[in-house]
Amino acid sequence: MSEKSSRASWRGQLSPVGIVIGCIGCVIITASSVYTALKMGALPWPTIFTSIVALFLLRAFGRRSLNEANVTQIVMSAGSMVAGGLAFTIPGIWMLGLADEVSWVEMLVVALVGTLLGLVCTAAIRRRFVDESDLEYPIGTAAAETLMATKTGGVTGKRLFGSMGLAGLWCVARDALGWMPTLVAQLPIPGVSFAIYNSPQMLSVGFLVGGFAVAFWFLGALVGNFGIITGGSAAGLWDVATAQGIVSSLGMGLMMGSGVGVVLKDILPQAARVLRGRREGGDSGNARATSGWSRLERGTLALMVAAAALLVCIGLGLGPVVAVVVVLLAFVTTIMSAQSVGQTGIDPMEIFGLIVLLAVAAFSNASQVQLFYVAGVVAVACGLAGDVMSDFKTGAIIGTSPRAMWVGQAIGALLGTVVAVAVLVTLFSAYGPGAFGSGQMFVSAQASVVATMVTGIPSVPGFVIGLLGGIALYWAGLPAMMFGLGVYLPFYMSLTAALGAGVRWVYERICAARGVADSEEKGVVVASGVLGGESIVGVVIALASVVGGLTG
Repeated sequence: MSEKSSRASWRGQLSPVGIVIGCIGCVIITASSVYTALKMGALPWPTIFTSIVALFLLRAFGRRSLNEANVTQIVMSAGSMVAGGLAFTIPGIWMLGLADEVSWVEMLVVALVGTLLGLVCTAAIRRRFVDESDLEYPIGTAAAETLMATKTGGVTGKRLFGSMGLAGLWCVARDALGWMPTLVAQLPIPGVSFAIYNSPQMLSVGFLVGGFAVAFWFLGALVGNFGIITGGSAAGLWDVATAQGIVSSLGMGLMMGSGVGVVLKDILPQAARVLRGRREGGDSGNARATSGWSRLERGTLALMVAAAALLVCIGLGLGPVVAVVVVLLAFVTTIMSAQSVGQTGIDPMEIFGLIVLLAVAAFSNASQVQLFYVAGVVAVACGLAGDVMSDFKTGAIIGTSPRAMWVGQAIGALLGTVVAVAVLVTLFSAYGPGAFGSGQMFVSAQASVVATMVTGIPSVPGFVIGLLGGIALYWAGLPAMMFGLGVYLPFYMSLTAALGAGVRWVYERICAARGVADSEEKGVVVASGVLGGESIVGVVIALASVVGGLTG
């Protein structure tokens, strides 16, 4: 579809029916994404899941346009990465015992600023990073293939909602009724939380990620838990408590090193090419990047940037200099996010937030809570940017209007800011600050990393080794982020994810032996339903506990 015809049809692709379906789905997906991010220490992309749901629900209204379904799923999924940006940073405030210093209004400001900056940046870079680049955007490409290949809406819907219902019932039996333990097959290994996590959701995460990435995840868990904690303690190199500090520092360093690796290997060379192009062609590249937007739309984008800077300055109390730095670095890191997602499908949003946090801490007198705000703003912006750019790739493949997609993202992201904050406040009110952190109900791994960076690193040598190792692994084309996640997370989570990946391996071979058609799509649908069912019901249980006046 040409750019001109795309502009002419964008209002038809963003239909009232699609907006209503998308907004309802956005509330559910955003709420479940907060829960998933806190509970699992990871946030799988919801794009394929929402693509299937959008197509299925639109068909119930007699609408079969793939472009309309794409825009509808964009509205649905936009809030999920806003939720991730908040969940990966803000709970660190509670872990440090600073809950009295943060309000829901400030959390809402953080989410809103990140959303505004993410939307503006993606509007500015879409043409260069999607239309004019060879970035693959594997998630966006997979979503396009799913939309084009899904022809059996009724059967797909039954699989999706059936698995969602079963997982929800499992969650009720475990968490609300207490019929099942949370951990099974526990072994008393000093310093190692060896067990299988009784969570269909965690199995689904392993199933969806699968293969090589989960293998590195589990390898990291083995190195951290049985290499450093068990092996090092048995060899008399350190005690268990010291070993745990080394492991957490190493894991943080690996995850941050992965983010630095993205900058060194991908972002700086790209920036150099852009600068060379500008020197050779003046500002023509910038003009082309924004030529698809009217003067009114460009003015609107400028106002969004000004509003974001004003909110950082006044709403978060960071002052004008810090506000300018945050806005500028947010643009840099969202470009980094777009590059990372385009190449690998991975968006280390909290790592980008940490980079800006450290930069602000180096020259300002920002308080600990304000540093969390900075990380939150950048994480939300980067999370949203990765999601938007993947969606732009989907649209480029199937011919969806960029305007319709961007407006859909704006609707879903702004709604998602409210929902994400509401769910975070609900979970905090229901379970208290003690429920967040390593080994707690909500492991909040990324937020714990941010908290540690704000207050001090347990083992600086471990962190430095991890940082250099993360850079080296990423440079070698290996999943450094997943390896670091395995080192950092409790062992029972990594073990359960590995079991989920093992289930996928067995499933695919059985299907191949029997000649089952579309086995991968069927497995993804069921796993996505399981993941969504447990996370949604988990939020409902938390909300019920708040309403009932429970505290844990």
